[in-house]
Amino acid sequence: MKDDKQSEIEKLKAEIERLKKELKKRKKYGLVWEDKPEEVVEMCKEKLPVLKEVKEKEIITDKDKPVNLLIEGDNYHALSVLNYTHDGKIDVIYIDPPYNTGKKKEWKFNDHWVDENDAYKHSKWIAFMGKRLKLAKDLLKDTGLIFVSIDDNEVAQLKLLLDQIFGEKNKIGIFTVETPNQTADVNKTKNSDFLLIYGRTQQAKFKLPLKKQIARCTTGKENQTQPVIEFPKGLKVIGVKDGIYKDTRKTGGNEDIFLIKGPIIVKNGRLATPIKLKARWANPNDIKKFIKKFISKSKEPIFNKFGKELLDLFLQGDRFQPQMVKRGFDVPYTILLGFTQKGGDLLKNILHKETLKYPKHPSYIKYLLSISTNKNSIILDYMAGSGTTGHAVLELNKEDGGNRQFILCTNNENNICTDVCYPRIKKVIEGYKNLKGKWIEGLGGNLKYFRTDFVDYDKPTDKNKIKLTKQATEMLCVKEGTFEKVMDNERFKIFKNSDHYTGIIWDQTAIPAFKKAIKDIKGKFSVYVFSLGDETFDDEFKDVKQKVNLSPIPEAILRVYRRIFR
Repeated sequence: MKDDKQSEIEKLKAEIERLKKELKKRKKYGLVWEDKPEEVVEMCKEKLPVLKEVKEKEIITDKDKPVNLLIEGDNYHALSVLNYTHDGKIDVIYIDPPYNTGKKKEWKFNDHWVDENDAYKHSKWIAFMGKRLKLAKDLLKDTGLIFVSIDDNEVAQLKLLLDQIFGEKNKIGIFTVETPNQTADVNKTKNSDFLLIYGRTQQAKFKLPLKKQIARCTTGKENQTQPVIEFPKGLKVIGVKDGIYKDTRKTGGNEDIFLIKGPIIVKNGRLATPIKLKARWANPNDIKKFIKKFISKSKEPIFNKFGKELLDLFLQGDRFQPQMVKRGFDVPYTILLGFTQKGGDLLKNILHKETLKYPKHPSYIKYLLSISTNKNSIILDYMAGSGTTGHAVLELNKEDGGNRQFILCTNNENNICTDVCYPRIKKVIEGYKNLKGKWIEGLGGNLKYFRTDFVDYDKPTDKNKIKLTKQATEMLCVKEGTFEKVMDNERFKIFKNSDHYTGIIWDQTAIPAFKKAIKDIKGKFSVYVFSLGDETFDDEFKDVKQKVNLSPIPEAILRVYRRIFR
């Protein structure tokens, strides 16, 4: 009897194992691709990335303001470093990755251009994107958001990849982005791209309630066939005095645009009534003339903040075609303009030379940031290209007095970092003359320029740990945001910002001297002490424990790198 029972147990165990194997064989829903090893990833098994500052490219206009970062190097290495310095600190990520169209010299994989005839074109792109998105996810706060621009070549793969990495439940939405001035393929009649938005977790908030969007296209009772553009009550306007502006049915002889109801009333600089315009295949210039005639007497855009941005965006196109919808059905206006000749023209005006033809316009990125960030947010673009995201952050800070900080990462393929991205940010911060010789005032701000570098680290030997620690100064300053040098000698260093201090102690025997040096300094200290193990040195600092926060190095760095490069 006992043998029979034991036999039944063995049979049950065997059946459980069989079912486990069967489950493993079953296909799962999701994205499957042939992973392609990448040289920049493989090299991290023997060399660890660090940051090295290019001191002569530093720009400081206000020491009390946050320091923005530009990192030149492969973004896989930059993201690896940021996983130590900015783990869980980023509020918003925006990237405009290679669209993988197969066009000549669009992007490289293992130092080779990927073309349309490459049999592994999609697998290489997914492997490239996947490795970086995984690193990027860990940088976001739980409330953080990621925006990814893409076109139809990889939108399906990207959606599944983001579902896999961020979770389908954390998908915020997919926006259509019109590209009216981009050269269209006549065979595909392509005139739009896409913007995919995901949250780090379900705590992520997207500040754009659908019923409160600034502009909507509807076919309401006022008109059953022609859409209506609505600018809501309370919207701030500029360049116009308070007053009542009468209705009209004409716009420079064009009968296709007119107010549905009037008059327009402005009180305390804001619309006291909504503006409703009927537009039928209307030229944006006519819309602009019409609104300016009754709301603004200046040459500047009439709306600021969201309204100004949205109006500017759709006025950048050659023509504006409102979306047609079913009778009485109210649809939020989610079509944005971003990839236009206007972005290229602006860049040429700043740099005085042709660079990128169709970069995103800062007002497009600024609009996204205005609905997703607060005044103290940290914004990352690890495919920065011409630096549009940094430009947008500086503009937004100037407009609302914010202290947002940007981190830009880009390689230097075709000198994009040294000849385009950095000069653009420098000119936008400090001011520049445009092509007409007019001086454009600088937006202000601070910038630190870094390049990725490497420390040989094939084995966790004491010698290698010492090498990594000696090369970690810039990383620690970036982590703490402390760049102003207070004290520097062979045994320890001290840096500060307006908020706190950072101490780096290379020699444990220098701890008493370090404590003496900080005795009369008021403020909190983050202190990093070299250790071959993982000692915390609590006993040595117990008399100043209220003043310091201790961390051993390089173990804290190695712990992150082991997770990434395992």
